[in-house]
Parts: sequence; C-alpha cells; structure tokens
Amino acid sequence: MKDTKDRTDDLTARLRDPATVRAAFAEMVEEYSRPLYWQIRRMVLNADDTDDLLQNTFMKAWNSLENFRGEAKLSTWLHKIAINEAISFLEKEKRRGAMSLDDPDGTVASTVAAAPDIDGDSLGAHLRQAVASLPEKQRLVFNMKYFDDMKYEDISDILGTTVGALKASYHLAVKKIEKYMERFDHGD
Repeated sequence: MKDTKDRTDDLTARLRDPATVRAAFAEMVEEYSRPLYWQIRRMVLNADDTDDLLQNTFMKAWNSLENFRGEAKLSTWLHKIAINEAISFLEKEKRRGAMSLDDPDGTVASTVAAAPDIDGDSLGAHLRQAVASLPEKQRLVFNMKYFDDMKYEDISDILGTTVGALKASYHLAVKKIEKYMERFDHGD
C-alpha cells in the first residue's frame, strides 16, 4: 500500500513540475484510463459516448492541472471530473429527450440487455439490468462501491455527499437489486 501511495505522490509532484508534466500526464492517462473508462461506461452505457467522455475527462484534467493542489487524491480528483462529465452528458441527453436519468420505464435496462459489447453470462446480464434499473444516484453509488471497490470516504469526496447518505443509498440499491434478482430465481 505504501508503494502505491509513494508512486501516486511522486506522480502528483511530477505533474506540478513544468519539466516533467507532459511525461507525468501521459503516465497518469495510462494508469487511470481503464478505471475511469469503466466508471463512465457504467453510467452512459454506450462505448462511443464513453470514449468521448473519457477524452473530455483527460482534456479537462490537463486544462485544470494548475488548479490541482493535491488536497484530494489524484484518483479522487480524476473520478470527480469523469463523473461530472458523465452526469453533464446524461443531463444533456435527458433535455434532448433521448433518455431519463431515473429511467422509470426501463429503457436503460433494455439497452444494457441488448448491448453487443457487454458480454457475460445470464446472471451477469441480469445484474447489469438490475443496476441499470436503479435511480441515477443509487446506480452511481452502487457502481463506485461494488464494482470500483471505492471507500465511502473517497466517494464522499467525489460526490460531495455525507458518508451516511452514501451508505443509505448503497443499502437501498442493494435491496432493490436483490428484489430484481429474485424475479429470476423464481423464473419470472
């Protein structure tokens, strides 16, 4: 664990140094592309949109590098940018009438079920549909906690929500997913 912290501290220091910023930024992109891609992907569902939003995330990070003071962890800062990009995208889509953030009619779950680039067995597909059927905030918290294994404190920093509220959202999400999954245990 110390090694990872030392590496992150070193990367943060090199991002602040004009002589090493470009190489450090390339290293940061290499290290964080995959986790950020999947964080965004679980929110927007479409691979092309995810690629665009990931690129926007790194462009915004590059343009805001001088504002990163290191008070938050680098990963937290990047996740916050990525999530804000995804939420902004989803809000634009909602205003365009393309989709609802809370998806009461199950459009997102249907999209997940039909997505050719999301593989997995039947149980995995049902889990993805169950997660997609959650309200946006619960879906976001569930994805960050369950799939990204983030600590509540880090999620709190990213979302600006109390740990208690996050735990409640996660608990409600788990209960809804369990209820959704019970339908398949009984053959519904």
